[in-house]
Amino acid sequence: MQQRPLPQDPIIRQLISQARASQLSRRTVLAGMGASATALTLAACTPGGGGTATTLTPAKDLSDSEKVVTWANWAAYLDEADDGSYPTLDRFIEQTGIDVTYLVEIDDNNTFYGKIKDQLALGQDTGYDTFCLTEWMVSKLIRAGFVQDLSEANIPNKKNLTTALLNPDFDPGRTKSVPCQNGFAGICWNKTRVPEGIASVSDLWKPEFAGKVGVLSEMRDTMGLIMLDQGVDITGDWGDDEYQAALDVFSEQIASGQIRNVKGNSYLSDLASEDTWVAICWSGDITVLNAESGDNWEFAFPEAGATLWGDTFVVPMGSPHKTNAETLINYYYEPEVAAEVALWVNYITPVDGAYDVAVGLDPELAENQLIFPTEETLAKSHIFRSLTDQEDFDYTEQFQNVVLGA
Repeated sequence: MQQRPLPQDPIIRQLISQARASQLSRRTVLAGMGASATALTLAACTPGGGGTATTLTPAKDLSDSEKVVTWANWAAYLDEADDGSYPTLDRFIEQTGIDVTYLVEIDDNNTFYGKIKDQLALGQDTGYDTFCLTEWMVSKLIRAGFVQDLSEANIPNKKNLTTALLNPDFDPGRTKSVPCQNGFAGICWNKTRVPEGIASVSDLWKPEFAGKVGVLSEMRDTMGLIMLDQGVDITGDWGDDEYQAALDVFSEQIASGQIRNVKGNSYLSDLASEDTWVAICWSGDITVLNAESGDNWEFAFPEAGATLWGDTFVVPMGSPHKTNAETLINYYYEPEVAAEVALWVNYITPVDGAYDVAVGLDPELAENQLIFPTEETLAKSHIFRSLTDQEDFDYTEQFQNVVLGA
């Protein structure tokens, strides 16, 4: 089977390359910390004081003498065996002799940044040689001068990067960042409780689902989908009025009790326990949930379209193991490795050639449009437009106030 051609239509190419402007995070976990904690971090989470670049000197690279690298990532973002090991990572360690400390320590872009912001601002070692944050946060880190230039010589597999992702405006040519995974936010439902399914975000507000609706604590996904449902082009020229109209709907559904929970990753436990029957959700999570807890849930793009986001590798200025980190990144850009990871995490790989490999590994799963989407599928997804720092603060604060019942 031939690989699907990469999207060539200018609109689709622009859609994907606008990952720089997506302002979308994959997993905003408020469980265990409370929405108020996130709200309180907003003022402290503007790298570089609003985007002013800092002049920092990269740390001395000790990779030749210290064969180690520390990598921070999101939950369920790397292939994992039943014993908790990571097969592709184990092979990397065996092949290179570089010992990798893999830490699942990113549960939210703002909170992770808040933990390391002081070290970043001083160019000090954060304790992580590489991490994968969402494009909107990466763009801020780059503007602030907090990440190192990547060496092309150490990442020859960068040639496998899907062309449409090569030139975001926050990092033309990808000199400071390379994509890790992309994915969609849409709607899902319990096929037993809701055999007829749902087709739109508006369907979540039906009386029969009162108290059985879950939505994401990620503002840009939940509000983006509501805005799309209202006919707003979230990639285009919209402002306070359009946002407020969507916020009014969100507030009404919270106040009435229609929405049971506003959560990050923990929304999956609500689906599994049937505390919620329908939800706004992330694409790959539903595939994993079905694999772990029975084939009881269905994910779909709403009629008005889904949102699209991307997470990205960077090497902070204070990392003393830059070459080791680049060697790791290069390894995950091998099509064989990228395919194996994609088939486990069920998110979109940025690596050209991975589809051909995936067909040989699992032909049925390789046809999953949530992992290897065609141009037609991508055309149904939309990127939440770039926000100014002030918009980011204001819109997030307004969203959190509704969540908190303020």
